[in-house]
Amino acid sequence: MVLALFSDLPATRKREAGSAVRHFIAGVLDREAMVEIIESLCRAADLVVGTRVMTLGGSLRGVIVRVLEDGRVVVRPDGSAGEIVALPENLLPESIRR
Repeated sequence: MVLALFSDLPATRKREAGSAVRHFIAGVLDREAMVEIIESLCRAADLVVGTRVMTLGGSLRGVIVRVLEDGRVVVRPDGSAGEIVALPENLLPESIRR
């Protein structure tokens, strides 16, 4: 049912929304936290150079150093001199609490 409700979201965000709802149903996540996660996933992120971001799962954090012409963003992970290229729908502003 959740996947149908959020069918307009990109696949990665839809999967995270489903995970938040499943954790709520299992009693691992309270309602307020679930609502905050769902709302943050539905919000279109305005990612600009200098924005601190994290992956949807929270496994990588860093700062946006460039926005490419095709809309992808270049992120420098914390503690690394390297860079990764990511789709904006796979990132959240770090200020969003998970």
